[in-house]
Amino acid sequence: MRVAITGGTGFIGSHVADRMIADGHTVRVLDAVRPEREDVEFAAVDICDLDGLVRELTGIDAVFHLAAMSNVDVCYEQPVQTLTTNVTGTANVWEAARRNELQRAVLASTVWVYNAAPGPGPLDETTPLDPSASGHLYTASKIAAELVVQEYHRLYGLPYTIFRYGIPYGPRMRPELVIPRFVSMALAGETITIHGDGSQFRAYIAVEDLARAHAIALAPAGENQVFNLEGLEEVSVRQLAEAVLEVVGGDARVEFLEGRPGDFAGKVVSAAKARDVLGWSPAITFSEGLRRYVDWHLHDQARHRAGGA
Repeated sequence: MRVAITGGTGFIGSHVADRMIADGHTVRVLDAVRPEREDVEFAAVDICDLDGLVRELTGIDAVFHLAAMSNVDVCYEQPVQTLTTNVTGTANVWEAARRNELQRAVLASTVWVYNAAPGPGPLDETTPLDPSASGHLYTASKIAAELVVQEYHRLYGLPYTIFRYGIPYGPRMRPELVIPRFVSMALAGETITIHGDGSQFRAYIAVEDLARAHAIALAPAGENQVFNLEGLEEVSVRQLAEAVLEVVGGDARVEFLEGRPGDFAGKVVSAAKARDVLGWSPAITFSEGLRRYVDWHLHDQARHRAGGA
C-alpha cells in the first residue's frame, strides 16, 4: 500500500514509518521537518493547510494522522492553537482523505480521553465519555477529534480506525517527556522532580509495540473500530523514578512538587479488544523497554558529542 503519515518525522510517527517500510509499504511523510530516513517520500505540509493535504494525499491508500499538539503543558498555555491543530487539523486530514477516496484513515488519540469516563475502571472502548468532565483542554481536543472521525464515517462513509494510545516511550522521545527528563537528571546527578505525590500511574507502552499495531490495523478487522493500545504494567511516577535510578545508578534524589492542572491521574484501561480483534498485545516489558531507551539515550549523547557522526 501507499501510506501517508502526518507527523511522520516525530517520535511515534518515525517508528510507524520504520514499521511500514519494513512491511513493504511505500511511505509519504507529511511534516514540517524532513525525516532522517531517505527511503520515504516527504512533503512539507501543515495539517491546517487543507489544499496542501488534498494535494499530498493524492494517490495514497491510507493515512495515519499523528500530527498534533500533545505536550499538555503547552496545550494549557496555548488553548486556541491546541484546538486549531488537534480539531481543525483532524477535520482537514479527514476532508482530504474523503476527497481522495482513501481506503482508511487512522487517528492517533489517547487514553487521556478516559479522564471523561466515570469510575476508576477497568475501562474499555464501549465506556461512555462525558466531555464536560474531560478535565483538560488537551483531553477535550482529542475527544472532539474522535467525534470528527466518527461523523465523517457516518456522513460520508470514510473508513477509519481510532487508536487510543497508552503512554508511549522509547528511542527518539522528546527530551521534555518524563522518562527522558528523569534519565537526564539521574545521569547528571540532579534531583528528580515529581509533580504531585507520585501516585499517578501510567501503563507505558513501548513505541515499537505501538508501531506494530498500526501495521496490523490496516487489515479488514481494524476497519471502523476504536482500540486501546495500552501497556500491560501499571507504573506509578514514583516507581518510574526508582526504576530509572536503578538502571542509571548514581546518587540522585527525588523531590515532590505541586501537581499540574488537569494531570491524568491514571485509570485502568483494557487493551483486550486489540488482543481479541487484531491479535495485538505488547511484547516488550517495561523494564526491558527502559533499558533499551537508556542504551539509546547514551548512544545518542555520544553521537552528538562526536558531531553527529
